[in-house]
Amino acid sequence: MLLQQIQAQAIQAPTRVALEGQSTQLTYSALVAEVARVSGDLKALTNQASVALALDNSPAWIVLDLAILAAGCSNVPVPAFFTAAQKQHAIADAGVSLVFTDMPAVWQQLYPGSTLLAEWVVADQPVAVLRIHAHDRLAAADKITYTSGTTGAPKGVCLSAHTMWQVASSIATLIQPGAADRHFCVLPLATLLENVAGVYASLISGATVVVYPCQAVGFTGSQFDISRLYQGLQGSRASTAILIPELLRALVMYMQAGQELLPQLRFVAVGGAKVVPELILQAHALGLSVFEGYGLSECASVVALNTPQSHKPGSIGKPLPHVQLRVDMTGELWVKGALYHGYTQPEGGIATPELDEEGYLATGDLAYQDEDGYVYLSGRKKNMFITSFGRNVSPEWVESTLIHQPALQQVCVFGEARPFNVAIVVPQPQCSAEQVAQAIAQANQQLPDYAQVGDVVFADQPFSPHNGQLTANGRLKRDAIAAAYATDIDTIYEGI
Repeated sequence: MLLQQIQAQAIQAPTRVALEGQSTQLTYSALVAEVARVSGDLKALTNQASVALALDNSPAWIVLDLAILAAGCSNVPVPAFFTAAQKQHAIADAGVSLVFTDMPAVWQQLYPGSTLLAEWVVADQPVAVLRIHAHDRLAAADKITYTSGTTGAPKGVCLSAHTMWQVASSIATLIQPGAADRHFCVLPLATLLENVAGVYASLISGATVVVYPCQAVGFTGSQFDISRLYQGLQGSRASTAILIPELLRALVMYMQAGQELLPQLRFVAVGGAKVVPELILQAHALGLSVFEGYGLSECASVVALNTPQSHKPGSIGKPLPHVQLRVDMTGELWVKGALYHGYTQPEGGIATPELDEEGYLATGDLAYQDEDGYVYLSGRKKNMFITSFGRNVSPEWVESTLIHQPALQQVCVFGEARPFNVAIVVPQPQCSAEQVAQAIAQANQQLPDYAQVGDVVFADQPFSPHNGQLTANGRLKRDAIAAAYATDIDTIYEGI
């Protein structure tokens, strides 16, 4: 249905712009023609193999994504922020034989025995086609997305085109993108959230997808330049976008400093990690129509979403039309609808999902639902810790309270079997230790004594995907952070 609906848009409005890059435009008819051409070339190279997509954000990425689907191959998007070991793990785990890339030298260094099969031009962009293994493995799924997760070896989540279409279709039903809309891609396209909820939902609805290289949007290595994101949103005349909480927070602060409003931006989805209600309200005060959502890779991204017609700050909204949710006796959230086929297995094949007798999948998230049907997240079940006083603490709850303080940029809280909690903090630039202490004291006033922070450790550098301490969606990799600051944490408790 995904490809068919895009083709239908090409028939209805062939000259409407589908993809817009920094120097390239493709109309809907040109997009469909380019996808057909590239998929034909791919079929000539291989038969239902797993193909890795390792390009920067661009119209070419989207064309290749759709062409791989049309050719009946497995698409394995490889995030640029993955380490070399993580990239190699994904390639081996998914049985990838071909790599499409705009950085062939990097991949030839990773795989010295690889062969340059072809150099294509896709949507006006040079793309190298590398064969890195001699034998093709049959496609395990239409898309295999690798979750950044909390461990060094990411899991391969196997998704069908129909599942991804279900999510994109539900998003389109709620948000109603149309010919006048311009979706601005902020997150890397290898991120399923941007790929499905951003690109697919826009294209099946006849909107224009504006996609620039990640650096032009503000991503430069482990740093982020918020002025570039603002300029991109303004210059592209974006009407929709998807952000993670840290980017929204930076955008709100940037606009509060005196930047012009963005009145054309009618819908901004924010997800990937918990969002404090105050941040949503601050965004609304600036005229930013920001709405929190929630999803899982295992559900092809979005599961629940607030909308302009139905929203409560602090909640993740209501389930999408195709989704059913329930909360069990332990407080864990379970989901049904548009589920993955399973996880990849190194020897080939797929491990079947573990569902209950009614077909629900356990999310691992703690949640509750109010009488109006809005769902609220409390934290991750596995992250819950118990202090030495026997009190249960959800660190996400404490962190969301702390992060609302202007002096704090990032926070990670620990306290398992300890008499008080310790926070690893990344202050805002130019904030002093005294200002951080005041921020902690201010936040502690809003928390019960067992959840308060008793001491802090100043992080050596911000948490980021590049240092392995943050996922692409902005979730903390707690084990990695704990390992990096274990000595500092132990020293604090030894001084009791």
